[in-house]
Amino acid sequence: MKVFYSPDYAGSAHAFATTRKSGWIADSLATEPIDSVELIAPTPLTADQIAMVHDDIYVSAVRTGSPRFLAESQGFGWDQGLWPMVAASTGGVVDAARAAMCDGVAGSLSSGLHHAYRDRGTGFCTFNGLAIAAKAVIDEGTAKSVLVLDLDAHCGGGTSSLIARDSRIRQIDVSVDSFDSYADTDNAQLTIVTDASEYLNACRQALSRTESATQSAKFDLCLYNAGMDPFQDCPIGGLDGITGEILARREALVFDWFRQRGIPVAFVLAGGYLGPNLDETGLVGLHRLTLTAAAQAAVTVTTWLGQRQ
Repeated sequence: MKVFYSPDYAGSAHAFATTRKSGWIADSLATEPIDSVELIAPTPLTADQIAMVHDDIYVSAVRTGSPRFLAESQGFGWDQGLWPMVAASTGGVVDAARAAMCDGVAGSLSSGLHHAYRDRGTGFCTFNGLAIAAKAVIDEGTAKSVLVLDLDAHCGGGTSSLIARDSRIRQIDVSVDSFDSYADTDNAQLTIVTDASEYLNACRQALSRTESATQSAKFDLCLYNAGMDPFQDCPIGGLDGITGEILARREALVFDWFRQRGIPVAFVLAGGYLGPNLDETGLVGLHRLTLTAAAQAAVTVTTWLGQRQ
């Protein structure tokens, strides 16, 4: 299973979980490998490629640091390492989408995507890799329709705004925190869960709501935004009662659902933050739940891939 990663993912001088944890996860895979996971360097996106989705002035600000208020609108102090970081990590999402179309399952260790809007960043998200990757594979002719499944703790308002009126892309969003919330549209539906006992059922129901779409116009690809910040001890977004066991069951549910339907999945590792009750080891362990479930799904993917072809 191809998983895209570069040290540039952690290249910004801004020291924060979002800018560092991909490196921690890569280190953990070196010392405790997960069967079939192969780390591959991504191809960084160019400014022109990012500007297919984001405003030219905003893209230039992130690249050059001017105007500074735009360059830092996602919440990071600007430095020379920011542009290589976001160009590489966003490129990793696009590469994962392409690889999943060929291999069935692929991913990127990047994070911080779904709050970015066309003309600004917010919520630790600079460029919206989900929207960029969805549009890339469609524009290239690899896919005709893409589903974005967003299970980060927070809402994907940035993604919703960027795919508005594009019937080729649909977002299903299950959150536990109202940050970046949005009104439902024809192609983006949001559920906010406030009771942990209802969380897994809400995820199942969200997937079920795509059933009619997959029957009439089957999605060619799912982009899965796999946040671990619903975890009860995560200080930004965590919901009391959502345990590691529940999140492991969520990951198994997601990858099994798409495997059974023969829909390729490209995943990214979204929210997850250090706090008094969640250290680096614990956070890495949560994100490894996604990698483990994805790798298990990848092992059984050959049969239905052959049927698709």
